[in-house]
Amino acid sequence: MSAAADSLRQDVKVIGLVALAHGLSHFYQIATAVLFPLIKDDLGVSYAALGSTVALYYIVSGICQTLAGFAVDRYGARRVLFAGLALAVTGALLAGMAQNFPMLVAAAVVGGLGNSVFHPVDFSILNARVDKARLGYAFSWHGIAGYLGYAAAPAYGIAMASAFGWRGALLGAAAIGAAVVALLAFQGTTLQAAPVRQRHAGSALDALRQAPVLMCFGYFVMIGVGFIAIQTFGIATMVSLYGVNVALASAALTAFLLGGATGIFFGGFLAVRATRHDLVAVSGMAASATLMLVLASAWLPAAALPLLLGAAGFAGGLTNPSRDLIVRASTPPGSTGKVYGFVYSGLDVGSMLTPVIFGWLLDRGQPAAVFYTVVAVLAVSILTVLQLPGRRLNAGS
Repeated sequence: MSAAADSLRQDVKVIGLVALAHGLSHFYQIATAVLFPLIKDDLGVSYAALGSTVALYYIVSGICQTLAGFAVDRYGARRVLFAGLALAVTGALLAGMAQNFPMLVAAAVVGGLGNSVFHPVDFSILNARVDKARLGYAFSWHGIAGYLGYAAAPAYGIAMASAFGWRGALLGAAAIGAAVVALLAFQGTTLQAAPVRQRHAGSALDALRQAPVLMCFGYFVMIGVGFIAIQTFGIATMVSLYGVNVALASAALTAFLLGGATGIFFGGFLAVRATRHDLVAVSGMAASATLMLVLASAWLPAAALPLLLGAAGFAGGLTNPSRDLIVRASTPPGSTGKVYGFVYSGLDVGSMLTPVIFGWLLDRGQPAAVFYTVVAVLAVSILTVLQLPGRRLNAGS
């Protein structure tokens, strides 16, 4: 009994620390974007220009994420994690000090480089340090932390910007990150995943060329397109489409992200019991797409926005733990870092060019088109998932 209790205690600690780092990375992904309406007026730049900084952020992150996965497998997760954390905090600091558009560009490059490490690091640590019977729950809490990081950004940004301006809000975000780095630094080897030595480069690349891995990558590309629309331009789009104030639009975005976190929580219980993870993913994405169609069509009054987006977030979040278990089932032994790095770089690939497109649509007065795009990519993601093996993770696998 004592050994079982020690194992549970260790797993909870590992999951909590990894979740904290993951939540911080998601917080930073949109901490600047939620302040775009204020930055736009202060620096005199267009939404399309601001969208290009988001695109650059994800270009850097997408290019470097697979490389970070190789680094994790070769040098160990802990070293790569702290390098990424330092860069992510520096990116927030540079954004808070920005006096012009080029400084925002520099912040996006540094922040994107830092963001690239988290998925290969996190999943390598969880797969190496957490009991396999608890991996469904581990992936669930990992995802919840990401959504909570997203949900915290709008509430934090609006409140802090009201008191200290948008620069003060971003400098405060950098200070929060520095505190997290200090906390994680005192955890010793808790966050370490042993390096994996590949015999030759060909075997490493072969893992990324397998059909299930490529299909998972395509799925994440579609998800990246949809999420960047909501997370980056959701507030501005709702303000334009429904004529609501920023406070209500921010509340609706927060509801979407909190709904996603709630969905991921219940999705963890569903994942450890499901026999067809692909059907779980398809059902959740179909429900989310339907709700987004209602949102794009503006059939309901503006007061329903938080409820509508909260339900859409829940439906999408419900799929996440099953999705991560599908990726794990498709990962060859010794390739966790590189496969998760490659697959999750699909989120960045999907996010590279779309911010400019969404910003252009808003500048042209076409806010509904932003949400209709989300509906379209969710539909395509369903087709992608149907090509994946719906395998269940067994405790001994």
